[in-house]
Amino acid sequence: MMIQEGWLTQARHVPSPFCDERSDETDISLLVVHNISLPPGQFGGPYIEQFFQGQLDPNEHPFFKVIHQMGVSAHCLIRRDGEIVQFVPFHVRAWHAGKSSFAGRERCNDYSIGIELEGTDVIAYTEQQYEALTQVTLALMEAYPKMTLPRITGHQYIAPQRKTDPGLVFDWPKFRRGLVQSGIKLRS
Repeated sequence: MMIQEGWLTQARHVPSPFCDERSDETDISLLVVHNISLPPGQFGGPYIEQFFQGQLDPNEHPFFKVIHQMGVSAHCLIRRDGEIVQFVPFHVRAWHAGKSSFAGRERCNDYSIGIELEGTDVIAYTEQQYEALTQVTLALMEAYPKMTLPRITGHQYIAPQRKTDPGLVFDWPKFRRGLVQSGIKLRS
């Protein structure tokens, strides 16, 4: 998997307007794993892409009335079948973390990349999602040397009073084993 001009070459590109320039592109040093399903608990369909593009119709589902104007995005979404959809180039700041802190540093959006897994806190993720997340993570670690294994975290850990994703069903040991078993030298 390659990154060119901030875009994954093997991803489907669906640009989001909910992003802005980073103050320092060389500061990218954190990967944040999230989950999302729209409507909540349902998979497939166009709603996540519509949400990240600001095109979600509030009349299609009661929950959409609450979120349709939130103006959020992530760099990528990994669907249940492993498809990768990229919304924001990696060198640009996506609006995924909100009020957050990692290792005592606030404003995680400034220095992080956000990857959404199509899922919920309580439904197991698919093998295809773990494989795709591993490949994306390896490409990011190669492109951004400050992004090391200890600097890969979940939304629940950078915003613990607000967020619970990717949830207790996310298998962190399995994900980390996949990274280590890749054969690529990981910086710790």
